[in-house]
Amino acid sequence: MSYLKLDLHDIFNKGKEIDKALNDIIQQAVTKKTDIVEIIPGKGSGQLKKKVIRFLNEPNIKKCYSRYKTDNINFGKIYVYFNHKKLEKNK
Repeated sequence: MSYLKLDLHDIFNKGKEIDKALNDIIQQAVTKKTDIVEIIPGKGSGQLKKKVIRFLNEPNIKKCYSRYKTDNINFGKIYVYFNHKKLEKNK
């Protein structure tokens, strides 16, 4: 199982850098056929986590992955799952 991780702690207040980092990690996952991407927006006020979820729900991004889920134990993590065989069929 292949795995990528993106920690947003260092750029939590830099909107354009966050957008670029999120786009880059999703495209990297698609290119490398990664199974799971772990995104760490951190706990904080929850605004960054909401931004990440809004990003994941954008139609052009949503078509790149199978599903995502938040961690029930550590609320500062989001897991994005890819099923590349299924995604390739739907193209």
